[in-house]
Amino acid sequence: MTASLEDRVRDAVGRVSDPELRRPLAELDMVRGVTADGDDVRVEIALTIVGCPAADRIERDVRQAAASVAGDEHVTIDVGVMTPEQRRALTERLRGPQKRNPFGEGTLTRVIAVTSGKGGVGKSTVTANLAVALARRGLSVGLVDADVHGFSIPQLLGLVEDGEAPSPTQVGDMILPPIAHDVKTISIGMFLRQSDGSSPGAVMWRGPMLHRTLQQFLTDVFFGDLDILLLDMPPGTGDIAISAGHLLPGAEVLVVTTPQPAARDVAIRSGLVAREVGQRVMGVVENMAALTLPDGSTMDLFGTGGGDEVARALSSDGDEVPLLASIPLSPALREDGDAGSPVVVAHPEDPSARAIDELAARIAGAGRGLAGRRLPVALS
Repeated sequence: MTASLEDRVRDAVGRVSDPELRRPLAELDMVRGVTADGDDVRVEIALTIVGCPAADRIERDVRQAAASVAGDEHVTIDVGVMTPEQRRALTERLRGPQKRNPFGEGTLTRVIAVTSGKGGVGKSTVTANLAVALARRGLSVGLVDADVHGFSIPQLLGLVEDGEAPSPTQVGDMILPPIAHDVKTISIGMFLRQSDGSSPGAVMWRGPMLHRTLQQFLTDVFFGDLDILLLDMPPGTGDIAISAGHLLPGAEVLVVTTPQPAARDVAIRSGLVAREVGQRVMGVVENMAALTLPDGSTMDLFGTGGGDEVARALSSDGDEVPLLASIPLSPALREDGDAGSPVVVAHPEDPSARAIDELAARIAGAGRGLAGRRLPVALS
């Protein structure tokens, strides 16, 4: 039997994806009704909240989907908003009846904390570009800017416009992370405002507030199903590093250093602290390695060998820590970061971009060992 016009339109509209939740409207129960009067079709949809930032795009995509079946001149779209009860039902359907940390013990998401002993080694730049490079390989990637005092991820990913990072959409008590270059991203910089309403404000918090912030990023933010969750950690071995160990016991740690001894020695300490809280050091990244000059010669502005030395110092019997990448000093890497365009997108042929893409390939190809891990499987 041939499907009715209503059914065909409902099927087409139901396949439209919500750009923030990345789920079909039918799955989110956002298609409230489809009625046909002859050749004319009326589609009713319900947005999650009043002022939904994706409203125009959703309405446009729904209209195009309906018009592909009925013709644009025969389509009318009615846009409403979910009731509080409907929003609660949606949030429960997406993340379960109780808020929990989906990246804690038993998670199948690979969690990687990118850390360094000291600031100024390019850890955030490496993290942002690595996240984008992984997403460009088809992986579902989330990024938590855990550097609460020195957040920079929104700028590096191009999320800052006119000096302001976007405020995340909130559906009830569920936060939807903004998406840049297919990376779902959350940062405290998206929530801070100065007294005059401008952004960003400054953070002056001690340990308990820092712990609570990281906990909320993991429990209140809906990332959906991720292959990899990256954390841009603050420099040093303080409160956030300890909290990450408690909240993310299965996380791996990627240590970023520069070749110089001052960065090398402190980077080793950050790896040792990761081990103390039960995390595994997966490898070392050496940033700001030798710069290739126009005449083909190289300049070791920050020395040589620091990455290898950190890897050797963190290796132990039966647990070798490899040097996963050596990223050369690059004007493009710095300039693209300042411009909010990751170098792996803006200048993919730059030596630094190639090194980061090779790092992403190694990480994506390695996978995560599940031996000894408790998996969320019940036997009947």
